[in-house]
Amino acid sequence: MSEIAKRLERAEKYLQKGKLTSALEEFREVIREDPSNDSARQRAADLCLSLDLSSEACCYLGDIFDHAVALGRSPEAINTYKKLARLTSPGIERTFKYAQLIERSSPREALDSLKSVFQAYITNGDRAQAMQTIKRIVSLEPCSENLKREADLAVAMGDNRSAALSFLQLGRMEEDSGRDGAAMFERAYSLDPENPTAGLSHARCLLRDSRAEQAVEVLQTVKLDTTEYLELFANALLLANQPENAEPVITRYYKQSPGAMPLIGEVLNSYIYNGKTVEAIHFAREIEPEISKRGDMRDFLGLVNDLVQRQNPGVEFLEYLAQLFNTANREHEYCDTLLKLFELHFANRNYMKAAECLDRASEVDAYEPGHEERLELLRGKIDSNRFNSIANRITTVTRTTTAEATEDDIEVEPEPEKPQEPTILEDLMLQAEIFLQYSMRSKAVERLERINKLFPREEEKHEKLLSLFNAAGFTPKYEDASQAQQATSTAVNNENAVDNFARVTEITRNIARQSSIKSVLFTTVNDVGRHWNVSRCVAGLSAPGKPPSAAMEYCASGVPKSDVMGLARLISTLQTQAVAAGGPVSFEKAQTAPELSSIRQVLIAQKIESLIAVPMKDGDEHIGIVILEQCGNARIFRKVDQIVLNTISEQIVIAVNNARLRSLVKSLAPTDEKSGLLRRSSYLDVLLSEVQRSLQTKSPVTVVLMNFGSASALVKEVGEPTVEFAMQEVGHVVTANIRQSDLAVRYGLTTIALILSDTTDKNAFFVIDKLRKKTATMRVPGKNDPVTLTAGIAELVMQSKFEAVDIVTEAINRVESALEIARHEGGNSAHALAPMFEANAVSA
Repeated sequence: MSEIAKRLERAEKYLQKGKLTSALEEFREVIREDPSNDSARQRAADLCLSLDLSSEACCYLGDIFDHAVALGRSPEAINTYKKLARLTSPGIERTFKYAQLIERSSPREALDSLKSVFQAYITNGDRAQAMQTIKRIVSLEPCSENLKREADLAVAMGDNRSAALSFLQLGRMEEDSGRDGAAMFERAYSLDPENPTAGLSHARCLLRDSRAEQAVEVLQTVKLDTTEYLELFANALLLANQPENAEPVITRYYKQSPGAMPLIGEVLNSYIYNGKTVEAIHFAREIEPEISKRGDMRDFLGLVNDLVQRQNPGVEFLEYLAQLFNTANREHEYCDTLLKLFELHFANRNYMKAAECLDRASEVDAYEPGHEERLELLRGKIDSNRFNSIANRITTVTRTTTAEATEDDIEVEPEPEKPQEPTILEDLMLQAEIFLQYSMRSKAVERLERINKLFPREEEKHEKLLSLFNAAGFTPKYEDASQAQQATSTAVNNENAVDNFARVTEITRNIARQSSIKSVLFTTVNDVGRHWNVSRCVAGLSAPGKPPSAAMEYCASGVPKSDVMGLARLISTLQTQAVAAGGPVSFEKAQTAPELSSIRQVLIAQKIESLIAVPMKDGDEHIGIVILEQCGNARIFRKVDQIVLNTISEQIVIAVNNARLRSLVKSLAPTDEKSGLLRRSSYLDVLLSEVQRSLQTKSPVTVVLMNFGSASALVKEVGEPTVEFAMQEVGHVVTANIRQSDLAVRYGLTTIALILSDTTDKNAFFVIDKLRKKTATMRVPGKNDPVTLTAGIAELVMQSKFEAVDIVTEAINRVESALEIARHEGGNSAHALAPMFEANAVSA
């Protein structure tokens, strides 16, 4: 028998005889000879407790705990620690190990233990162990308080990278809780500028606070090539008005994701807005091959077409667009672009170019309204042979149309007399009007100066000329200055003081037509700014006390654009003033007004002398503001200005809500990916939405059902998959050739429904004619006959006394009846059916 075994046997005999001290001594000897014998150590600890030897018992229990932890005997270690804790403080290290053992079974007790350990380490100055402890605490309870402790400790230890990670997590936690995490992200970036996540998060917050220039500086230090980074960097550069630097970033982004397409439009929009037409064309031509390679040309064409509708680009860009639309066989857009070019060339007195544009436009669509009037403008200004050549094409179409219309009549109406050739005054006025329309004020002023020289005081008896003088900000100069001032004053009163309600009505109508929030704001600032002849006009959407979510600015000729940060502060401060005042606020001497003392430096920097701010209110909620600024000289905005601007503000709110609703309906409506058409299930929803919008704006809506052949006959002849494939191709053609505000729905296997906003049933015939030309060359696979387009048309009865549901139901029934009538009339026909209480239907 070994010596240890003999000692254990003697210890047992001593215990049986009640000799506890002797037994303890034997166990002590066993432990000295075999330090790993935890069984003897446990017996010794129990005897020590019986003999009131607590300190020795604690030593034995501590050793047992340490051995159990080392050997992975967790239950034994946990029980031993609890015994030890009842006798004395187990110590920092053992408490930390115990907390690790119970993290899963008792997380709350583990957390309390770790917190006490953390405080002990901090008190002892052991930062390394404190960091290890706080990391365990954060893993159990990742609250902001614990993360802040971890971050502060890492900063104190000089571990900036770890601190940055903690502040990043803090920032995310703040944002998840609905609070602002910008300060945390900024701290994370300042500690570790090389951390790309910290850079992205900080830049995103800067951009959200309209600090685009600073966001650009941050993003320039981030070394990433992800879509998230490229999108954020591109937006920052655009908001900082750096489209040249945004070009390569957007090109890289587009190569990775088609989501960059809207940003391509933003670059082009920025160039055109700032008059950099050459740069816009250069960028478009550079990105064009990549767009074509990805098969996104149709989206690009829609984008630039929308851009042209919102802005008025110069001749060079329109020439590029004409070439682009012509190459892509987009006849409708091609013709529209040519007509815009005609106007600009005519205004520039380049009559040969204007004639060429009219000739090409009439070749594409000789039925386009206004061709005869345009031709008359060229009479006597171009070679007679060229004039007659264009006239033959246009008048031939006109005579053919007249003959068809009067075929069954007994008496034929005599041809109307040709209008007289425009006078020099009318010619110059027309040119000035075109230049103003395309935001070319300097050229418009040149024409008006010539009018003033050739026809002095003509504005006193010519109301339209007076309006042109005022719209261009041109003041005629005469020896009798007082009389001239009186004429100018009359112009201001008639136009800028908004006695000219026809013009104001036109502004509100133009705003209501816009289909996106950006175009609503863009139209507002341009129309209002020009009408009131102010230095700047700003429209911004923002909640009180927060930076604007969207803003647009109009600047008169020679007036620089506002600084982005200054503009954000101006909007925020004036909105606060308007909210407090409960309506518009006006300042004749803005720079010295005590209410605007917080932004006095902004007013001085932007040279704003007078201003008026009108809030946009959706019910009781303030959603934005419209600001008119006068620079260089003081101006008094009258009460009538406030009244009419309030009216325009109400229209802006309606238009913004409608744009949001239309965007929401489009995004929620299920779309057939293969054809690009909305599915039948969304037909009623989008139609109801469009009716509700149009009832507010008092604009017409027309619904069209287009049938491309008998579904049953085609399925029987070539099979349903073939018909489905053909209709997918037709769907692509239809969606590519309608406006952004129009909606196309897959109504049936061979039927497509169109919902045309701001369109009457008569104008719907032009849409059908265009689509018929586009689909004329298409064939159903397996058939030689071209696709036929038969259409039923119904203009909705837009009267507020009717419910939207009733309007939609009546129109749906009527358009289906119109389609049936058109089918009976034969293929490629269209029929418009009027409401029962109106005149008879019109056929075509």
